[in-house]
Amino acid sequence: AKFEMTNLEMKVGQTLKLKGKIETNIDSFAINLGQGADELGLHFNPRFNESIIVCNSKGGGSWGREQRDDHMCFSQGSEVKLTVTFQSDEFKVTLPDGYQLTFPNRLGHSHLSYLNVRGLHISSFKMD
Repeated sequence: AKFEMTNLEMKVGQTLKLKGKIETNIDSFAINLGQGADELGLHFNPRFNESIIVCNSKGGGSWGREQRDDHMCFSQGSEVKLTVTFQSDEFKVTLPDGYQLTFPNRLGHSHLSYLNVRGLHISSFKMD
């Protein structure tokens, strides 16, 4: 499953709420936010095969240094709700169990126009 938007219009201070179902036969799923496929402020990537959540950024087509978090609260085939708050200095991701992880806004984006989700069937999508 792939969900993609290229006209998001997300500004600093806004929160993206996603609800969906994780596919069953996958090693990982990913949520990408940025200004295009090669300009990602946030790459959020829970990996089942490693039991880890990897966050990264991609600028000019090159990946940055991975930030790894071992708070894995996702399982294949489960329904999930998560939110991503976009701040001038960081992204704040709230996981289904309430745990929050933060990732720096390395590229210094002030607005985001691109959203790409793979491995997750989106059932609802809201921006506040």
